[in-house]
This record gives sequence, C-alpha cells and structure tokens, in this order.
Amino acid sequence: MGMTMTQKILAAHAGLESVQAGQLIEADLDLVLGNDITSPVAIHEMEKMKTKGVFDKEKIALVLDHFVPNKDIKSAQHCKCVREFACKHEITNYFDVGEMGIEHALLPEQGLTVAGDVIIGADSHTCTYGALGAFSTGVGSTDMAAGMATGKAWFKVPSAIRFILTGKPAQWVSGKDIILHIIGMIGVDGALYQSMEFTGDGIRCLSMDDRFTIANMAIEGGGKNGIFPVDAVCEAYLKEHSMRSYQIYEADDDAVYEQEYTIDLSALKPTVAFPHLPENTKLIDEVGDIAIDQAVIGSCTNGRLDDLRIAAEVLKGKKVAKGVRTIIIPATQKIYLDAMEEGLLKVFIEAGAIVSTPTCGPCLGGYMGILAEKERCISTTNRNFVGRMGHVDSEIYLASPAVAAASAIAGRIVSPDEVMGS
Repeated sequence: MGMTMTQKILAAHAGLESVQAGQLIEADLDLVLGNDITSPVAIHEMEKMKTKGVFDKEKIALVLDHFVPNKDIKSAQHCKCVREFACKHEITNYFDVGEMGIEHALLPEQGLTVAGDVIIGADSHTCTYGALGAFSTGVGSTDMAAGMATGKAWFKVPSAIRFILTGKPAQWVSGKDIILHIIGMIGVDGALYQSMEFTGDGIRCLSMDDRFTIANMAIEGGGKNGIFPVDAVCEAYLKEHSMRSYQIYEADDDAVYEQEYTIDLSALKPTVAFPHLPENTKLIDEVGDIAIDQAVIGSCTNGRLDDLRIAAEVLKGKKVAKGVRTIIIPATQKIYLDAMEEGLLKVFIEAGAIVSTPTCGPCLGGYMGILAEKERCISTTNRNFVGRMGHVDSEIYLASPAVAAASAIAGRIVSPDEVMGS
C-alpha cells in the first residue's frame, strides 16, 4: 500500500520503512516552536521533568509575538519567563522585540522550516509550514515541553484528503479565498485529524504566500496538517531562505485518500466567512449590505508582503471610510521594512490607516484592535469565533486583503471591483 506525503515524512522520522493511517509512532523532531502565551506553560512543565536541559538548542524556536510589545503586567511576566529560559538554555532561535515577527511568517523567512521536516508548535497554526512540503502541526504546551526535553513526539499517523487544484485564479482571488471556499465546502470538522494534501496543476499559479495562507488554515477545516508538494516555486523559496539541507517527499501513485475533491480555481470568486465559524462562507456577490466598524489586514494568515502589496493596490489614492478603523500589521520586521521601502506604508497612512509593529494583536482579542459590543470587523485573520476579537456580541468577517481593503474604503463589505471602478 502506498503512502501519502505526510505518511512518508513521518515514517522517515520514526525510522520505519512504512506507516499506515491510525498507527501510533514516535518521531524525531526537527523543530519545536513556542510563543509568549504557550511557552511559559511548557517551561513550567519542563521544570518538573528530570532533565538537565533542552535536547538541542538549535532546534527550538521561541517567538514573542502575541502580546509584544507587552500590553500589561501579566504579558510582561510571561515574556520574562520565556526570556530567562532562552538565556539559561542558550536558545539560538529566540526572537524578542526588534527581531520578532509573527511566528508562522518569521520561521520560514528565517529559513528555520524546510521541506521534509517534522515540526511541532504550541500554536494551532503551526500547520503553516506544510506549504514548504513539511509535516507541521500544533500541539499542547505539555507536548511542547516533552519535545524540548527529548526531541521526540508521539503521533497517530493521519489518513488524508486530497484536494486537486486546477485552473488559474481570477483577479482578486487569492489563497485566502481558496481555503475559505474549501472550509465552506467541507466544514470546520470535515478533515478532522486528517492530512489535507493539495495537488494539481493549479498549484503552479499560486505564490508561496498563497500556499502559506492555505496551509495555515488547514486547522480551521479540522485538519491535522496541510501540505503541498515541492515544485519549482517552492524550491526557489527554499534556496533563497533555507539555512540547511532539506528532503523532498512525494506521495506514491497508489497512496490511499479517504476523499478527493477537484476544485477549479478559475471558477472561484472572492469569499467571506460570516460569524461565527470559518465554514459560514458566502461569495462576495451574496454578502448583502454589511456595514463595518473596523478592518484588520495582517496576522499569520495574511500579513506577508504580497498581502500588503494587494491591500496597497486597492487603497492607493483613496481614503478609508469615516468611522472605519483600519489597522495594517506587517507580519515581520523584514516585511515591515520591505513595505516601507516600496512605499506601501505611505499608501496606508495617506489612506487613513495605521501601521502596527509585527504582532498577533487583535487576532486573538489581545490588543491593537479589540471590538466593543455590536461592532463589526472585516479581518484577514483565521478565526471568527464568538468573542474572538473582543466582546461576545461583536462580529468578525474573514476575508482576503483585497476585500478587507476595499471594504475599509466603502465602509461595508464589498468586492475590490466596486472601489476600483471596474
């Protein structure tokens, strides 16, 4: 019986010739990730273990990104805990203010995640790195602690769903629209504990930023991980960023998939997820008249340079609607600098938006854009659960950077075409 990409990677890291769906294995880890919310819990758990230190100071990444710069005393204490741990164990890949970025944009940019890796992170959107042909998945803080101590983790080998992408997306249709379409189609538990494997000739039309976005939101469909094959576009990215060698794995021709879906990218339209689940999707021409109070463009899902370029293209020479708070959050310091050098930040500020330091901020209701009761936000983030961005009576609408920027101008959720005059 053939194996999927994910199964091949897990077999190699478990020292086995083959694995099957449902099999329990112990696999070696290439990277263990934590942030300022989840790492303190893992650190305290690790202190209870009879271990003298971490398994490999080069294979742990600690990124302060959720409440940084610190918003209050509690967040400052959390960061102090992580800072002291990183210093004590001489963690190489420790990122604090001035160097930090949103973890799932920062690590690929730094070349710390490569094809063929097995990566765990105490953050559910660790599945982002599947865009590079790696197996990456979110775990709890206790598993993170065990991973930092031993360099190993237990997994139940997932079965898989194959998504065959064909055709070329139309203008304004991005990776965000594709993954929202898929989640709307299968539901938030449609791929529960399964590997979401993306294949097909349509992949060549997707940028790496599109792929990161799609893999990032695999968890919103219930997936254990999302993963793309390594093609020329991916290899070019790896060669530009990678700090180490990598291994390319391909699915066997007779690999077993629980389900297969074929998606014609040319038939898709900009898509919006209504409150209060990512599966509650509507096409842009089905939205109706939804006024907004706030627009957020950023996060680990859509804070990369391509996202900011698209938002700037829509906003250039225009003004955001009176009363719409528009918040732009570059995902890393490098993206911030590149956006500044390209003149994108000037476009945002002249349009009436603000630009934040890299942070997860409003995505999880942290800071930099908390909602009051009955306020509505269109956001390029990944979750729109009840109370996710503030008050339990607020509403979050998930969309692409193009739709979020256009909606900020119009003061209501609209297609970019409506404000671009086409």
